[in-house]
Amino acid sequence: MAKSHEIKVVRRDVQGQGASRRLRHAGQVPGIVYGGDREPAKVQFNHNEIWLAQQNDWFYSSIIDLNLDGTIHKVLLRDLQRHPFKQLIMHLDFQRVSDNEVLHAAVPLTFLNEDTSPAGKSADIVITHELKEVNIACLPKDLPESIELDLADLKSGDIIYLSDLKLPAGVEIPALKLGKDHDDAVVIAKVGQSEDEAEGEGEASAE
Repeated sequence: MAKSHEIKVVRRDVQGQGASRRLRHAGQVPGIVYGGDREPAKVQFNHNEIWLAQQNDWFYSSIIDLNLDGTIHKVLLRDLQRHPFKQLIMHLDFQRVSDNEVLHAAVPLTFLNEDTSPAGKSADIVITHELKEVNIACLPKDLPESIELDLADLKSGDIIYLSDLKLPAGVEIPALKLGKDHDDAVVIAKVGQSEDEAEGEGEASAE
């Protein structure tokens, strides 16, 4: 089970684009908390605290305890809007989670021992990560911060699929219930092209 992380927020009483601009100028970020059996709550966050938090993987895939007026709301991040070129967070959406309801979340993959694997030691082998995260379903108590994939035995020609992942207890991948066509490749190790082969293909294309 992944541990939860607490972030303090305050209720936002004013609305509208003008009010949101004033909040941002004051170092605050507007947001909303919705879902569950409670009404949506308009809130505001301290920008510096959120900016530091969003640099961690757990911010995107872990349950977060939002402390709103002393009441804890267990939530998952559902949307984060950034400024197109400034280092600013513009808006945040969080969804409440219930202890007894299955939730769906995208969890990052952590690749282990790639460099020391037979494929990783070979200069001729190209290892590609086809997926960086995986969509899972589980109860909140079982939500992992990431799913580890040990590549210690990876060799040339190997393909690791979603169905090959070792999932924590209580976690499943809904896509696998849809059939083999949805069992996507996660990692592929294959022999890379030599420079001569690449040049030959380029010349053939030009002709």
